[in-house]
Parts: sequence; C-alpha cells; structure tokens
Amino acid sequence: MPNALSVKASMIFDLSEDVAVVIGGTGVLGGKMAEGLAQAGAKVAVLGRHAGRGEACVQRIRQAKGEGRFFAADALSRDSLHQAGGQIEAVFGPPTVLVNAAGGNDPKVTVTDQFKFEQIALEDWRANFDLNLVGGVLLPCQVFGPGMVARGRGSIINVASISAHVPLSRVAAYSASKAAVLSLTQFLAREWAPRQVRVNTITPGFFPGEQNRRLLFKEDGTPTPRAQSILAHTPMGRFGQAEELIGAAVFLASARASSFVTGSDLRVDGGFLAQTI
Repeated sequence: MPNALSVKASMIFDLSEDVAVVIGGTGVLGGKMAEGLAQAGAKVAVLGRHAGRGEACVQRIRQAKGEGRFFAADALSRDSLHQAGGQIEAVFGPPTVLVNAAGGNDPKVTVTDQFKFEQIALEDWRANFDLNLVGGVLLPCQVFGPGMVARGRGSIINVASISAHVPLSRVAAYSASKAAVLSLTQFLAREWAPRQVRVNTITPGFFPGEQNRRLLFKEDGTPTPRAQSILAHTPMGRFGQAEELIGAAVFLASARASSFVTGSDLRVDGGFLAQTI
C-alpha cells in the first residue's frame, strides 16, 4: 500500500476534476504539456490549426490512458476560439485550465548581418505581436477567461520566454512581444485574483523544436556557434527536454498545489537567467 505521504502528494497534483485547454498543443512544447496534464488526470482539449499534429498529440494522450480530443481553432480569430469553446463544453464541460502555448519568431523580423533592425517592415513587426501577444494570450484569455471568472475557479498558464527578461540578439520583435506577455499576465493576475482565477507564466529556456532547430544545429547535427554560446551561458550545460515542462504545467494547473500562486513567472531554463560572468 502507498504511504500517507505519497497519497497526499498524488492528491495535490490530481487534475481529474479539470478540463484543460491547450492552445498550441500541436507544437512540441505545447503538445508535451498537454500530454502531462492528461497524465495528471485532466480532460485535455488540444487546440491548433494543424489537424495532423493535433490528432497525433491526442493519440499519444490516449495511448497513455489519458482523455483528450483535438479541436481545430485559429488563436488569432475570436470567432474560431468561441466556436471551439462551445464544442469543448459540449464534450468535456467548462474549462478550468487554459495553457497559451501558441507563438514563435517570424524569420522575416529576425535581424542578421544582412538584414538590419531598421529594415523590419511595420506590418511584419505587428504580425509578430499578433502571433505572440494577441493570439498567444489576449484573445484566448478574453474568450476563456470570463467563464472561469464567473465560476470562481481557473488557472491560466501563459508561455513566455527568457528573451522577455533579457532581450536576445537578433529577435527584437519576439523579445518585445514576449515581454508584453509578462506584463499582460500580471495585469490579469491582479484583475482576476478576487474570483480565484490564477494567471501565471512559464518561461522556458532553450528547448530544441521545429522553429529553432536550424538555428541550433548544423545539417550534420553538431551545434551551431549560436548554440555553443547558449550552452556556455547555461549553467546546466545542455538544452531542455520538452517533458521537463510537465512538472511546471501540472503545478500551476493544480488548484491544490499552487492555490496562492498568481502573477508569478516559473522559469525552466537550466539556470540561463541566473548566469552573469
């Protein structure tokens, strides 16, 4: 029989009474967090534009004996999110957890030796803010947040970036938009705390994924100079693995484990932001 401590620990992180919406669950990091929330017992709605990737994530959830379903949605469309929300409630019930994991850096606004900051087109800059701030946080919170506020229960987890804290070279638009994510998170945390809706961020360090793999690895699989610089600045001396975000996501999702945590930023970065000289 399990001892009393293990039973209590399992209860603290039990999400069996939760319905989790993971926007961007079709991506590497969002998908892994969706799987982790399902493993903790949540019914998981995987939202995104890519049905194939979404169904693959759901298949992994079901193979692990979890409960999940893919819902097609465009995070930049309020109507699309509302439609998905209605479908989710019909299948699983009202959402109690929202993970905003959609976003990324558009190569069109990446500064290089050949493409200078002053050459960034305004429409491309705005598109990056739309991706990371408007679709990444604003619209999903406007669509799913009010229901949580009305019911007096909810946890919203926004995915930020280490670049929001210390702007990285080359990615000015990405850094600025992710800094805005931190600010909006704290605003909502203050606004919705009286109704027991908690709003926090997870700040991942460097995790190899689809968007940044070509910047981190050469064709032969060896690290690029930029990757070598990143590793040298990371005290743990390695990149993160997507599954290493699961604990943070489950902790912030759990109303028992993080009941007094709101407006916080949980860094999962191998010590990157702690490094100075």
